[in-house]
Amino acid sequence: MNKKHIVVVGLGGVGGYFGFKINQANETSEKYKVSFIARGETYDKVKENGLTLLSPEHPDNSTHPDAVEQHISDIKNPDLVLICVKEYDLENVCRQLKEVINDDTVLLPMMNGADIYDRIRKLIPDHTVLPTCIYVASHIKERGTVEHKGKAGKMIVGRDPQHFSSNVNWIVDLLKESKIDFDFKDNSLTDIWTKFFFIASFGMVTAKHNSSIGTVCADEQQKYEASEIMKEIQQIAAQKEIPLQDDIIEATFTKASAFPFETPTSLQLDIHSGKKDNELELFAGAILKYGADLGIETPFTQKIYTEIKTK
Repeated sequence: MNKKHIVVVGLGGVGGYFGFKINQANETSEKYKVSFIARGETYDKVKENGLTLLSPEHPDNSTHPDAVEQHISDIKNPDLVLICVKEYDLENVCRQLKEVINDDTVLLPMMNGADIYDRIRKLIPDHTVLPTCIYVASHIKERGTVEHKGKAGKMIVGRDPQHFSSNVNWIVDLLKESKIDFDFKDNSLTDIWTKFFFIASFGMVTAKHNSSIGTVCADEQQKYEASEIMKEIQQIAAQKEIPLQDDIIEATFTKASAFPFETPTSLQLDIHSGKKDNELELFAGAILKYGADLGIETPFTQKIYTEIKTK
């Protein structure tokens, strides 16, 4: 019987961490075929030395996949594709995947953002896509080496709302065998949007003011701005019939206040280091687009989006 073919596209902080766990378990079981896709220097390093993960969870910190490819077009018959790229590469990657996936390929986007599922659907309308929410503190230390700190990474994976009864039990088994901490739910969109409330509002406000998560909770003006963004997200979620807790805004501030006061956000760090590719479109862009599509006014998000763009 042919082994299922698992492909990890992108070996950044997320793809490197979860791809490492899947591949290391598979080196022992040899149950699947695992391919990594990486570019440039990362490709060279992983091809030569394997993928390295520096993590308290893995004393044996190197793993060698069955194949390392530079191009999605070199992939044959994938059964599961983990899409672990930056938000601004998503459409480009989906267009390339379209050429290599078969009827039964399942797509698992390992990206946080409210509109990821819808954006994949637009380009790949007929396949099973499992909406997922990721929690992990990991980053590229150098090409081919990912560093993980803090507690174990976690995934919340949901069924595809359009292919609810797809058989994805084997994927649940794969995550278990790989010792990945995950919850599998009928509906993961609630988790995805709950996280989006936090990362979008705090990301935008900290980026505008070059402040910290603690400052947004403590400063009256910044707290007001974050609340207004959340109200706009709340209207969109209600129109899209995504069930959220009634006190979601209050709960989001409670969650934020548990972080150390000076904690930055990734959008703030990117904007203030002058990084051209950042998550502004993932947060503000998504709110503005959903607002326009659903006829919901989003003046607050628009104002802060414009202020950040003109920095």
